[in-house]
Amino acid sequence: MDSVYVIGVGMIRFGKYFDGSVRGMAKDALDLVLADAGLAKQDIQAAYISNTFWGMFANQHSIRGEVMLWDSGIRGIPIVNCENACAGASTAFHLGYTAIRAGMYDVVLALGSEKITHQNKALSLSAYATCMDVENFESHINMFMEINKKLDFKLPDGETPPGEGRSIFMDAYAMGARWHMKKYGTTKKQLCVICAKNHFHGSLNPKAQFQEPMTVDEVMNAKPVTYPLTVPMCAPVGDGAAAAILCSQRYLKKLSHARPVRILASVLGSGTGRDLDGVDIGERLSQQAYEIAGLGPQEIDLAELHDATAYGELHQYEAMGFCAPGEGGLLAESGATTLGGRLPVNTSGGLECRGHPIGASGLAQIHEVVTQLRGEAGKRQVEGAHIGLTENGGGNLGVEEASMTIHLLEKA
Repeated sequence: MDSVYVIGVGMIRFGKYFDGSVRGMAKDALDLVLADAGLAKQDIQAAYISNTFWGMFANQHSIRGEVMLWDSGIRGIPIVNCENACAGASTAFHLGYTAIRAGMYDVVLALGSEKITHQNKALSLSAYATCMDVENFESHINMFMEINKKLDFKLPDGETPPGEGRSIFMDAYAMGARWHMKKYGTTKKQLCVICAKNHFHGSLNPKAQFQEPMTVDEVMNAKPVTYPLTVPMCAPVGDGAAAAILCSQRYLKKLSHARPVRILASVLGSGTGRDLDGVDIGERLSQQAYEIAGLGPQEIDLAELHDATAYGELHQYEAMGFCAPGEGGLLAESGATTLGGRLPVNTSGGLECRGHPIGASGLAQIHEVVTQLRGEAGKRQVEGAHIGLTENGGGNLGVEEASMTIHLLEKA
């Protein structure tokens, strides 16, 4: 079958847009991606659109993609709505890829737009819980508490129980971090190193929500969220939109000024209900992606990993095969994942600094890797970047992500 290529990417700067709208941000990202690809909206044959919270916040359900694109005049074509928690945008990208591989279309749009900031902060935070099993939410909380008991962990003085005053996902990540610390001796300082590294990268990215560098000590001494996480270690609430245009090999041959990036592998999967010592979803899916692409983790030049917290990034170092289990903290401390290291990770600043409007985050990862492979990343450019990886997790069931995508991209 013909290869599939990315020929356009576009995203707005992520941030808090209290006066912004989902459809307005979507239009801005669409304009950017069409200009980058050198195409007109009439060239798009199908669209895959990601959003998660528009229905909850503004009661726009069911036809969100059609509504998003209506004002831009993209009508009449197939429009598929993708909702897959934090992995929604990368799922849209995956569906566009599979449609082209199947020979259905030659050029498709993948777009994600999300608005999470709200005057009622409690509403914003409570929305994240819908990315879990709502009917069994209480049993999920009880599972966290049981694991805490097994880890002999007690809430520090003044810390509230899981989910109070914060996204419940921070508790899920903190639980994983405490397990990792007890099993492997990982330290809070190593998590701070990851966070400080991402703040450095974010300071070089004009599209990042946070663009101020932070030292390891500043991260360490910041306001606690839930042990061992402090505020800078956790992805912020924010808004944004990102998009990509994909095309077939035969369509690419018609273009004279394209800057294509080839998609080597696109994998989508779901969780299995493993325990903390079982085979992780990231391990399973990365192995699938490596096999499809015919390469291994040692051949990756840069990666965008789902760091909803600093521990999320550390965990994915190991799941992606970038280091042995238990050595993620050491990898971070070695400087290998910083710009100039052997495997720069989250050169965009990651979710911690670039921001995490969940229906757009997966395509923001694609935007960064494509920009790097084109050699257009400016001050944060990874020298000699040839192959990049994105890992985007979505939701939570049990002790792992409910959904995940892995993409491998190659400089063309």
